[in-house]
Amino acid sequence: MHDEYELIVIGGGPAGLGAALSAREHGLERILVVERDVQLGGILNQCIHNGFGLHYFGEELTGPEYAARLIDRLNGQAIDVLCDAMVLEIIPGENGHTLRLMSADCGYRTVGSQAIILAMGCRERTRGAIQIPGTRAAGIFTAGTAQRYVNIEGYMVGRRIIILGSGDIGLIMARRMVLEGATVVACVEIMPYPGGLTRNIVQCLQDFDIPLYLSHTITRIEGKQRVEKVIVQEVDDRFHPIDGTDIAFDVDTVLLSVGLIPENELSRAAGVEIDSKTSGPIVYENGETSVPGIFACGNVLHVHDLVDFVTTESEGAGKAAAEYVLRRIDVLEKRIYEKVSHDDVNLQSPSYDDPQKVACEAEHARASHDDVERSALIDDLSKKLVQGRSYCLSIVRDETISYTVPQRIRVQRVDKQVSVFFRVKNPQKMPKCIVFRDGERIVASFRRPYMMPGEMERVTLTREQLDDVCGNELLISVEEIR
Repeated sequence: MHDEYELIVIGGGPAGLGAALSAREHGLERILVVERDVQLGGILNQCIHNGFGLHYFGEELTGPEYAARLIDRLNGQAIDVLCDAMVLEIIPGENGHTLRLMSADCGYRTVGSQAIILAMGCRERTRGAIQIPGTRAAGIFTAGTAQRYVNIEGYMVGRRIIILGSGDIGLIMARRMVLEGATVVACVEIMPYPGGLTRNIVQCLQDFDIPLYLSHTITRIEGKQRVEKVIVQEVDDRFHPIDGTDIAFDVDTVLLSVGLIPENELSRAAGVEIDSKTSGPIVYENGETSVPGIFACGNVLHVHDLVDFVTTESEGAGKAAAEYVLRRIDVLEKRIYEKVSHDDVNLQSPSYDDPQKVACEAEHARASHDDVERSALIDDLSKKLVQGRSYCLSIVRDETISYTVPQRIRVQRVDKQVSVFFRVKNPQKMPKCIVFRDGERIVASFRRPYMMPGEMERVTLTREQLDDVCGNELLISVEEIR
């Protein structure tokens, strides 16, 4: 282990592994992966079911098999790995960043890095977060905790089980518990639609005759030493329990699958801007956060449906981090900004949020100074701005969409195309996704048979389409085709 690295990746799950491998392939030599667990692989180690790898590897794998392939590739590279370690703090700097960490092998260490990739994943929402009334009896687990107990530790968590929430982990654990010999009496979802993938609803609930109660929730847990009974009630459109709809289930275990939260305590402390909708960092088209040189990918950025998409996204972040370190990105733009900003020309940031204003200021700067090189640089800036390619586009959404990632696109840094991921707020039948320029002209559009909040969607925008945008915003909208 060294004191200085070109890149440090925080997290050794599928996101961190994919990012580290990509950065190595794109020219970085001194890379460190820091993992909190005693082994690499992240959440995949406890996901012993199949269904992974169809998109990325072209074949169906279990979670450990998927992780093993990435780990084998990592072991074939000159990449340092530090497991059983915890990053305590990220200290951003203009000439590099500093990490303070603790590990079983090295104790307390301070390590420097030119770039950092955040790949810490996410954690589960607990009973306390959703405030279920009742006694504090044993037998209440998050679905992920139960998954680890059963699949890795070899413990059976219960015999008669009810699951609150229809997230993918809860659905998968419903199937797992039946296969292990337990009885799953019901899956209860407060929303009027399921929260997981359609394929998991079919394969994990319908195929095993497990009833799904939509627009219902657990309103009380009863039991002394161990859970004995739960009360389920129907809810109205404001999620208030409806009197007289009580259903009592005799169970000894409650599994909670009530949402995932990107783990961004380190990010916030480092000054990274966080999106209130995703609970992850606000990023540009290449995964770079609001702090230069700090990138984010995987479930720490936004919760993904498939690990295949996590790996693909992480490879993009690894490539971008390598380009950042090797100074391959927009050297000319940086020089323009540095030169112009030294002479009281009001360029607030190199993102160029108002192209017309910056073009005028660049013209003024060119006319006010005689330096030939400076004039040529600023003239080049003016041409880029006129062509609509050297500023930052903000991605905005209408009321049908809950979030988008990325939230900003620096057009001049897009090579061929960029994908914008989003989720709809409510189920949509025969929807059409439309990307507008300045709220009027259509830049791109596509149709789907349906869209569900539990299934991530994406729209791919080409460089040519982005070059055609003259304003500062792209509006993404979804409407049902009647």
